[in-house]
Amino acid sequence: MLKKYTETFPVLTRDCDLNGAWRPGAILQSMQEAGGAHSALLGVGRNELILRNLAWVLTRIEVEMDRYPRIGDKVTMETFPTPLRRWFFPRYFVVRDEGGAEIGRAASLWVLLDLTSRRMVQPGEVAALMPDNSDLPAPLGLPAPVTEVGGTLLAEDWYPRYTDMDANVHVNNTRYIDWACDALGIDAMRESELARFTITYTQEIRPGQKVHTELHRLGNDFSYSGFVDGDRHFDLGGRLRPRG
Repeated sequence: MLKKYTETFPVLTRDCDLNGAWRPGAILQSMQEAGGAHSALLGVGRNELILRNLAWVLTRIEVEMDRYPRIGDKVTMETFPTPLRRWFFPRYFVVRDEGGAEIGRAASLWVLLDLTSRRMVQPGEVAALMPDNSDLPAPLGLPAPVTEVGGTLLAEDWYPRYTDMDANVHVNNTRYIDWACDALGIDAMRESELARFTITYTQEIRPGQKVHTELHRLGNDFSYSGFVDGDRHFDLGGRLRPRG
């Protein structure tokens, strides 16, 4: 059984920001694709799950980046799951540069979603197909809940758009960090980069739902939350650092 999955690829122009650095949202997209490729090789990929009327859904992720690759740099993405935590499937990621040095890492928690009821379901047969990776060291602890910071507040109301949606007909997990970077603004993201960030996905956001977002910033720390009809749907928090 394939315990780990690794792929190497160049950082493309389309995946970089106005500084020429790998965008946080594009990093999450690469992690999503690597995790999906590994799941397919294990027999629990998207096509296999659809036959069971199921889909993988991310519930929480924490990402740390020591350094951001730039346009044309080659990176290697390594990913592996670890033993089940009740109904949650932990999956880890390590990002390495062309020389093999570790420059980033992530810890994530996934669940199985019933596509009809839109509810979480028990791991069942899927858990039995996962490798026993209890011997592999995790690059991070399990992601902790997001803490809301004080400081200045920016609030917005809007509706998700076509490009926010994915094949599960909800806002894709990678889009939330894009929203947060947009809320932080061009000046902040030109001068700073994300040293780390955590996202908790409490409820999915579907087409036509009005989203109320609140950005709090205090120095280099920030939190960003989203609500639908007063119910909390996601929380995102992180820390900025000056660009090198």
